[in-house]
Amino acid sequence: MKASSNDHPILRVVVSPEGSSDALHLEAALGQIASQKSDINVKTQESSYSLEGRTESELDSICDRLRNEFHLAITVSAPTVILLETICKAAEAEGKYIRQTGGSGNYGHCKLRVEPNEPGKGYEFVNDIKGGVVPKEYIMPIDQGVQSAMELGILAGFQMVDIKVTLFDGSCHDVDSNEMAFRFASSIAFKEAARKASPVLMEPVMAVDLEVPEELAPATRDEIYLHRGQIKSDVATYGWCEIKAEVPLSELLASSSGIATAPMNFAGYRSFRKDDFSDERGSGVTANTPGSPKPNIRSEVTQPEKQDED
Repeated sequence: MKASSNDHPILRVVVSPEGSSDALHLEAALGQIASQKSDINVKTQESSYSLEGRTESELDSICDRLRNEFHLAITVSAPTVILLETICKAAEAEGKYIRQTGGSGNYGHCKLRVEPNEPGKGYEFVNDIKGGVVPKEYIMPIDQGVQSAMELGILAGFQMVDIKVTLFDGSCHDVDSNEMAFRFASSIAFKEAARKASPVLMEPVMAVDLEVPEELAPATRDEIYLHRGQIKSDVATYGWCEIKAEVPLSELLASSSGIATAPMNFAGYRSFRKDDFSDERGSGVTANTPGSPKPNIRSEVTQPEKQDED
């Protein structure tokens, strides 16, 4: 299985060398670190490198290693959230790639059905061809074309995850069919089907635990709702209120309030449509870009130390 939301990185920082002489050394150092840590992704971005991981402390640790162990002068961007894409319902589409330019041409034709897979189950490809209408040597190229399309997404350029794709029909040409034509055809079919399958963006959400004096609980709840959070439990005991909530990671990165410094753990993904939210940043949830800090409407929302009870 591939393209699962369960083990996908949720944070990214961009690392750049401060001097051109450090560029090759930085590339070698990142290659060594990536070979030691399977849960870290390193991607090249022109003269800089993208580091992707699950926690901010993990990414900070790698940057510290680059400075202290490898003696590199680097510039590190603020962390940004990695969004994903998926679909909400089943749909079918047909893809054709037919080109004739003299001599042998290109002919690829397939029909695909896409449907949501269970969250975390990843990408699944099913070959349901009957009667050999698509020869077996073109099944893998069709699969590859789908996966290439999923990497680029269809809404905002983010990887698509947790999707089942079934190849159920198609055709070929004795002379003009080839692997490239079927890769293109399957990419075309997948994109068209996915657009009809109610695609959505998905953002990582964190489980946050807060314990505040009971008189500050209303302001804390307001702060959670301001940052698009959902309260899961709210229990008052001996003058203190324990609030458990789930808040989008992008909101926590953009906030300097008490909820952003509370203990938190990854809780999963929440889907949303691009136009669902609008705020002072102009675009609501801004895909993979850090938002400007929001005004703290309750400056007294903090987590004071709990007094010992006699």
